Amino acid sequence: MTGMIKNIGIILTINFGLIVLLNTISFGRADKELTKSSLKALGAPNNPKVEIIWNRYYDQKEIGEICRRIANAYPKLATFSSIGKSYEGRDIWLLTISNSEKGDPDKKPAMYIDGNIHGNEIQGGEVSLYTGWYLAEMYGHLDWITNLVDEKTFYIIPTINPDGRDHFIHDANSPNSPRSGFDPRDDDGDGLIDEDGDDDLNGDGNITQMRFKDPNGRWITDPDDPRIMIQAKPDQKGEYELIWSEGIDNDGDGQVNEDDPGSYDPNRNWYWKWAPQYVQWGADRYPGSLPETRAVVDFVSKHDNIAAFQTYHNSGGMILRGPGNKDDLQTYRWEDLQVYDFLGKLGEEILPGYKYLIVYKDLYPVYGGELDFFYGVRGGITFSNELWTSFDYFRKKQEEERSWFGGQKETYRFDKLLLFGEGVVDWKPYGHPQFGKIEIGGIKKAWTRTAPSFLLEEMCHRNMAFTLYHAYHTPQVSIDSLYTKDFPGGLTEVTAVIKNTRLIPTHTSQDIQNKITRPDYISIAGGNVLTGGILEDRFTGEMKEQKRNPKIVEVDNIPGMGAVYVRWIVEGKGPLTVTVNAAKGGTSYKTVK
Repeated sequence: MTGMIKNIGIILTINFGLIVLLNTISFGRADKELTKSSLKALGAPNNPKVEIIWNRYYDQKEIGEICRRIANAYPKLATFSSIGKSYEGRDIWLLTISNSEKGDPDKKPAMYIDGNIHGNEIQGGEVSLYTGWYLAEMYGHLDWITNLVDEKTFYIIPTINPDGRDHFIHDANSPNSPRSGFDPRDDDGDGLIDEDGDDDLNGDGNITQMRFKDPNGRWITDPDDPRIMIQAKPDQKGEYELIWSEGIDNDGDGQVNEDDPGSYDPNRNWYWKWAPQYVQWGADRYPGSLPETRAVVDFVSKHDNIAAFQTYHNSGGMILRGPGNKDDLQTYRWEDLQVYDFLGKLGEEILPGYKYLIVYKDLYPVYGGELDFFYGVRGGITFSNELWTSFDYFRKKQEEERSWFGGQKETYRFDKLLLFGEGVVDWKPYGHPQFGKIEIGGIKKAWTRTAPSFLLEEMCHRNMAFTLYHAYHTPQVSIDSLYTKDFPGGLTEVTAVIKNTRLIPTHTSQDIQNKITRPDYISIAGGNVLTGGILEDRFTGEMKEQKRNPKIVEVDNIPGMGAVYVRWIVEGKGPLTVTVNAAKGGTSYKTVK
C-alpha cells in the first residue's frame, strides 16, 4: 500500500510538473502574442533576449547567473569573468561590455563601474547590472548606444563586497548593517572575534529597535504617528527609554551588540591619502589590507585604458567628487575641475533631487577612499553617486528635521500612503533576558536605504544615463587631417592634426603631473623620417623637436574638445600613414599619398 501511495505521488508530481511546463509554454506564447499587439514603452528593450525583473534585489549567485546569461546571449558584446575572491571565497564578478568585432576591448577608451562597497548599500549592484544589460539589449536598436558600445569598453563589477551583500540579503539586518565585509575583527578588545553582534529576537528577519516604558525616559511617541519615537521637549515628561538595536549580551560583558562581524570600513582602505584608525574609524590595519580592495586595485592597475570611474553607494541623492579631505585640495587642478563641473551639473539635470557635491566640504572628511584612489592614483575622472533620495517620496524637497531613527516623518508617511505599512515593524512586546519587558519595532532592513520596487527601475535608468554620458565623454582621438608640402631633394613636410572629440583629455592634469599613463604616440610610416616634433605655434611654425626616434612623437596630452599638431620631414615617395595611439583615447590612422 505504501509503495502504491509513493507511485501515485510520483505520477501526480510528474503530471503536475508537466502541467506547470505546459502552462509556462502556453503563457510564454501568450506573452509573445501580447508583445506583438502591445505598444512598447520607450526607454526599455522591446523584446529582450535576457529577461530580468528590475523590481527586486539579487544576491551574489544570482548576479553571476545574470552576467553569464548576458554574456551567452551576446557573445560579441559581453564577457563574464571574476577578478578575484572575497574573504569568504565568493567571486567578485566582472561583466565587460564592448563590441569585440570593432577592436580589442582592452585597447578602447574605457569606463570602470562598481557598486556595493558597503555591505548594506546593495542597490549599486542593480544599477551596475542594469547598465550592462541595457547596453547589450539596446545595441543595434539605438544608434547612440550602438556607437557607444562600438567605441568604448565598460568594465562593470556589480558588487565589490559580495560577502556583505549576501549577509545583508539572507541574514537579519537593519538598513545600516552590515557596512563592512566579513574579515573578522576583535572590536571590543576581549580576545574574542565577532562574538556579540545584533540578534533577531523576534525572528522576523529584521534588526529593529528596542524600547521599554520608563517614566524617567526622554522619549515619547510622535502624536501624528505612534510608530515614530521622538525626543521629549526639555520641559516635557518622557514615556520611554530606547535601548538601540535589537540584541542581547552574548558574551556576558554587560554590553549589547558591541562586536559585530567585520566592523571596518572598506571605503577607508585605499592607497591614497590613507590615515590610520585614530584619525578615522574604519581605516583598518593598512591600505589594501582587504582582499576585495586588492582585487580591484590589481585589476584597474592593469588597464591603462580606463579614463573614467563610477562607484555607487546609498543613500541621500548625491553626485560626489573628491577630494575626500581638505589636505588634498591641491590634487584637483582647475583643468580637471572644469570637466567635473560640466558632468556634475549634467547629472543634476538627469537625476531630479540629486545634488553635485564635494565630499570633504559637503559631506564629511574621508581618508583612503576609493573615489580619491581612482583619481589620485589612476588619474581618471571619478564620481560616486549616493543612490535614492527622499525627494522621490513626494517629488519635493523634504524638511531637515529627523527622528532618532535617521528618517524623516515623510519617510513614515510615504510608508503609510504608498507602502501601506509594509516598511515598518509595529511595536510588539518581548521578554528580554537582560532587560525584562520591552517592545521591539522599527524600520525594516529593506526600507529607507533601498528604493521600493516601483521606483527601483527608474533609479537604475536615471543613474545609468548619467554614467553613460560620462563614458561618452572619455577621450576619442582621431586624425582630423594630413597636409603635405614638397621640398627639393625628394623631401616632404607632413603635418598631422590630431583631435580629441570628447570632453575628457587623454591625460588629466593629475595623470600628467604624476606620469601615471604613458604618453600618447603619434607615429608616421612609409618613408625615412629625418625630423619630427610637436608644433607649439602652428602659425609661426615653431616646433618642439623630438630628439630621439622622431618617427614616433610623444605627446603628453590631447586636450578635451581640442587638438595637437605634429610635423615631420620625410624622405621618400610614400604613401605615408600616420597613426595616433592613446592609452585612454584609442587608436586611429590615416594614409596620404
